[in-house]
Amino acid sequence: MTISFYGAAQTVTGSKHLVTLENGKRILLDCGLTQGMGDKTEERNRSFDFEPENLTCLILSHAHIDHSGLIPLLVREGYTGPIYATPPTLELCKLLLMDSARIQGSNGNGNTTPLYTEEDAEQALQQFVTVPYDEPYQIDEDIELLFTDTGHVLGSAAINLRLQDDGKERTLCFSGDIGRFANRILNPPQAFPQAEIIICESTYGNRVHDSLENTEERLQKIVQEVCVERQGKLLIPAFSIGRTQELIYSLNYLAEEGRLPDVKVFVDSPLSVYATDIMRDNPQYFRDTMQEYLKDDPDPFGFPQLTYITEVDDSKELNKIDEPCVIISSSGMMEAGRIQHHLKTNLSDPNSAVLITGYCEPSTLGGKLMNGAEKVYIMGDEVEVKAEMMIMKEYSAHADYGDIAKFLHCQDKEKIQRIFLVHGEKSVMNQLKEDLSELGYGNIEIPEFRLSYVV
Repeated sequence: MTISFYGAAQTVTGSKHLVTLENGKRILLDCGLTQGMGDKTEERNRSFDFEPENLTCLILSHAHIDHSGLIPLLVREGYTGPIYATPPTLELCKLLLMDSARIQGSNGNGNTTPLYTEEDAEQALQQFVTVPYDEPYQIDEDIELLFTDTGHVLGSAAINLRLQDDGKERTLCFSGDIGRFANRILNPPQAFPQAEIIICESTYGNRVHDSLENTEERLQKIVQEVCVERQGKLLIPAFSIGRTQELIYSLNYLAEEGRLPDVKVFVDSPLSVYATDIMRDNPQYFRDTMQEYLKDDPDPFGFPQLTYITEVDDSKELNKIDEPCVIISSSGMMEAGRIQHHLKTNLSDPNSAVLITGYCEPSTLGGKLMNGAEKVYIMGDEVEVKAEMMIMKEYSAHADYGDIAKFLHCQDKEKIQRIFLVHGEKSVMNQLKEDLSELGYGNIEIPEFRLSYVV
C-alpha cells in the first residue's frame, strides 16, 4: 500500500491524500481547494498530479472548502465514481460547492478560466453517497469504511478504513480535522477503531487553547468596550460553517441573560444564514449539554438584536450606518466575501476593532492584519489600518495539542506502525512530533508535498 500526499503537506490547506492498494485500487481522502499560498495557489488548484478517472472512490471528511473545494474539478476532469460523506456533510456541500462555483464564475475573465462551473458542482453533488456515523459500509470486497464523529463542524468525521491489501488486512485512519473536546455545541471527538496507519491533522498541535470557561464574559467585555465605550463597530470575520454558529450561540446566551449591550448584531453572509438553518435542523448531532439548553431555548441561534442578511443591497447599507454595531461576516481569513467590504470601510476608524477568532494563514489578509500590518490592500485599494486587532482563541474549532493527544489516546501505541502529520505548518508539526514522541508514539512522519510512502 502506498500513500501519496498531494495537499495539506507542511501547510494547512488543500487536503488531498491518495491511498493506492497493491491491486491498483485508489482511494482519495478529501479533495480540497488550496488557499492563501501566493504563487503556488493557482498551480496546486489546477493540477491533481494523478488521473481522476482512475480513482476507485473519494471519501470526504467534512464540508470545509479546503477539504471539499476541488471536488467539482475532479468530476470535470473525469471522475465518475462515488463520493462518500456523512449526511450533514452533503447538506453543507450543497451550499459550499455551489457558492464556490459561483465565485469561480465571477472571478473568471479573459486571463483566468474558472476552475469549474455550477454545472460541474451540480454533477458532483449527484455522485455523493451518504454514510451515517458508526455504521460500517462495504465499498467493495477490499474496502470497508467507517465514519466516526470528530466534533469539528457539523458532519465532520474521521475516515476509518479496513483494507484487503495483497492478502493482508490493513487498517488506516485519516482524522480529517479534529474538533475540541470542550466544544459548546457539537459532540466531542469520539474514539476510533485501532489503526496501523494514522494520518493526523496538526493545525494547532503546538499550543493549548484558552479555556472556554469565561468565553462569553470576554466577548461581552469586547462588545462593551468597542461598541458602547468607543462607539465603534466590531467586525468579526468568521467561517460560515462552525465558527459563525459558535459566535451566535455565545451572543444569544448573553442576550438571554440580559448581559449583551444594547447594540445591533448583523450576520452578513448568505452561506452563514443557510448553514445556520442546517444546524437548526440537525440537533441530533449536538452534545448533551446543548440538548438540555434547547429545552429552555429552542432557538439558540436567534435573539431580538440579531439580524441575518442575505441580500447584497442590505449588505451595502451596513457600510452606510453610523451607529455602533457588531458585524459577523465571512470569510474567516478575510481573503474573500463580504467581510472585505466592511474592512475596507472601517479599518481606518480607530474606534472600531476587528476580532480575529481563528487561524489565518500568514500570507492572507487576515494573517497580515494579525501580524500588525499598518497598511493593506483590499480589492486593489490601499487601506490604512487604525482599527484595533483583537484576538480570541477560544472559538477555534480545531483541536489543540491536548485535544490531539486525547483523540489518539484510544489507540494502542504498540499497534501503530506509522503516523503522518498533515494540515499544519512545518514548525508546528515538528513540535507536535516531539511532544507525541515523548508520549510514546513512534514512527512519526512529516510528509512533503507530492511525497509517497510505501507502508
